[in-house]
Amino acid sequence: MAIATRILRPDAAGLAAAAAIWRAGGLVALPTETVYGLGADARNDLAVARIFEAKGRPRFNPLIVHVTDAGAARALVAWPEAAERLATAFWPGPLTLVLPLREGAGVSPLVTAGLGTLAVRVPAHEVARGALAAFGGPVAAPSANPSGRISPTTAAHVLAGLSGRIEAVIDGGPCAVGVESSIVGLWGAPVLLRPGGVPQEALEAALGAPMAVAEAGDRLTAPGQMASHYAPGARVRLDALRAAPGEAMLGFGAVAGDLSLSPSGDLREAAANLFHHLHALDATGVRGIAVAPIPEVGLGRAINDRLRRAAAPRG
Repeated sequence: MAIATRILRPDAAGLAAAAAIWRAGGLVALPTETVYGLGADARNDLAVARIFEAKGRPRFNPLIVHVTDAGAARALVAWPEAAERLATAFWPGPLTLVLPLREGAGVSPLVTAGLGTLAVRVPAHEVARGALAAFGGPVAAPSANPSGRISPTTAAHVLAGLSGRIEAVIDGGPCAVGVESSIVGLWGAPVLLRPGGVPQEALEAALGAPMAVAEAGDRLTAPGQMASHYAPGARVRLDALRAAPGEAMLGFGAVAGDLSLSPSGDLREAAANLFHHLHALDATGVRGIAVAPIPEVGLGRAINDRLRRAAAPRG
């Protein structure tokens, strides 16, 4: 049975309504600085199960838990010195830390996908922070889109994919960063599990040492590591200099296109535009999307990671 999905304003009444829905076991999409997340009470098994149902998400893919501050994170996970360094440098912000789960943390085992670790982050978006404060507990929130499809950076994107499956979405406007958080594993030596909104170079500077990087095909240890992910309906072709017949062109820098991630070659602008432009080109009904080369530096690593997953063979 379809649900009448409400659009909540990003004011005190809207945040209170979102918190009430979470307490009742419902689903509310909320804006963060990265993408919109599909939130549920991380301690409620049935509510978390509904995230998987609404997204069509594989049960073996763990979820990120969003909390108000580092103190709330420390109540859920073990907290080594490396976590303190990274949290001090980048929280609130687009960084997720994967740490050993504390005994008695109370998080649903569906959140961790049966692993002994938990992915946690403190978002920077003031609407997300307000909603978390109004709720007063941990919120599991993967991206608010059908599993494997383009991540949403506006409330309209959320509604296009999940209207009728969730109770509400808080409309906080477009997301500023536009790609998901960087994910760092800290159950041993630090390892970059997923590039994202904080560049690898900045993470290494905060740690004072180089980091290992997870390889494609490694066992799933964190959200966002599936090979085929973030995909539009159209096929995606990478490192293209021009579109083939039946394709739309997504440009960057000197390579022009039907839309451009950044005509000036600005990687921050490109990251913010990535999912929005993929949504827009996919909505035209083209069979394929050709994407210009993106430099493999800084935020370019996160952009290329999402593009490679969008272009991966689909099961």
